[in-house]
Amino acid sequence: MNTPTTATAAAPVRQVPPLLMLMTLAIGFVMAMIDVTAVNTALSDISVSLQVPLTGLVWVVDGYTLTFAALLMAGGALADRFGPKTVYQGGLSVFILGSVLCALAPSGNALIAARLLQGAGAALFMPSSLSLLTHAYEDQATRARMLGTWSAIVGCSSAAGPLVGGILVHEFGWRSVFWVNVPIGLAGIVLTQMLAPATARHERALSMLSHALGVAALAGLSFVLIEGPALGWTSMPVLAAAAATVLVAGLLVQRERAGAHPLLPRALFETPAFAAANGVGFLINFAVFGQLFLLSLYIQQGGADALHTGLKLIPMMAAFAIGNLTSGRITAKVGTRPPMMYGLMVGLGAALVMLLGLRPDTPYWLLVIATIVMNVAIGIAIPGMTATVMLVAGKAHANSAAAALNANRQIGALVGVAAMGAVLHMAPDWAWRLPSAFGLITAAYAGALCLVYRYVKLGKPV
Repeated sequence: MNTPTTATAAAPVRQVPPLLMLMTLAIGFVMAMIDVTAVNTALSDISVSLQVPLTGLVWVVDGYTLTFAALLMAGGALADRFGPKTVYQGGLSVFILGSVLCALAPSGNALIAARLLQGAGAALFMPSSLSLLTHAYEDQATRARMLGTWSAIVGCSSAAGPLVGGILVHEFGWRSVFWVNVPIGLAGIVLTQMLAPATARHERALSMLSHALGVAALAGLSFVLIEGPALGWTSMPVLAAAAATVLVAGLLVQRERAGAHPLLPRALFETPAFAAANGVGFLINFAVFGQLFLLSLYIQQGGADALHTGLKLIPMMAAFAIGNLTSGRITAKVGTRPPMMYGLMVGLGAALVMLLGLRPDTPYWLLVIATIVMNVAIGIAIPGMTATVMLVAGKAHANSAAAALNANRQIGALVGVAAMGAVLHMAPDWAWRLPSAFGLITAAYAGALCLVYRYVKLGKPV
């Protein structure tokens, strides 16, 4: 049995201004979050420039999410084994290489392959950045304050992504969305080398076969959902991919149950709230990222260029940050369950209103108001979901639980974008596409609400 052993002693923590250290370690996360949302504003330009069809555009968005979600758990394990500083810098290097290849892509397929590489880099530096952040501050009060600031930075990055992407595409073309990552990523590598402390490394079984099975299962699921509408749901490639996905997923479940080193500690599943909160994370990201993909194309088909698309998306994305900041105070007073319950109830109500009332001729301001109400409510529910997972996990399983939640949320985003792509492909026009898409979003929030009501009973303040 492998026991945690220190391979390299942790270096003394440098006396670095807290905000400077925070910005150093947030560079990767900010870059990745902006990239996710900024690319949506460039989709129309990419389609015209590289002659990419709708299914290809879905792959451009989901290719990144595929490797990101599939390799997150491996990224955490590698950070334990080789040290978070090394893996963080390595992940930034891979992300930079992927960004350069995206910017130079001569075709849609080349762009999709480069996006896969970008996702792999993000999966490496995401878990490592939080680990380095935790070790960078010895004072607990400072650490808590910096983690709160970190959350605000992440929320603002997501909200700013459409605007940043719109400006870059409008002024310099869609390739600039990827070129801008190069100087930012290089700055992150240099600053991390200069400022971040070296932390202890721990031996940990990597379970490479389980990770490979997870990648294969997600790749098969992505192929089925994205190519099904184009090739036909009963076509031989789609049926073969569906069968392979079921087979590989079954092998993964069997291995996780019987293996000596499962990807997730089995103790986590002794509390139903853990699985339920992960299910909520999947469904929320299904709806949120599916909605972003849908609305980006909806606004652009109406004649808006990338810049105006980004401007129109800003209030909708900023609503999440407002909800996140509000949720912290609510959770501190009443616990994790109420903000999840009432946030999802309001979000579900707003989605239902949009399902019944949104039409192609609906005024833009009505769309904005309904979306802001929905996104603020969901923004309130998300921190409660995260806090529930961490309460269940405790200190003993915090890293594994956080990695599992993030992986499930990314899988939800992948499936949500693919589902919206299927709706756009099969529905004849926007009069059918909008209600069909918001029907899926409504169902996702209804499912999340049911999970919280039935299984999440934690109520103590955090």
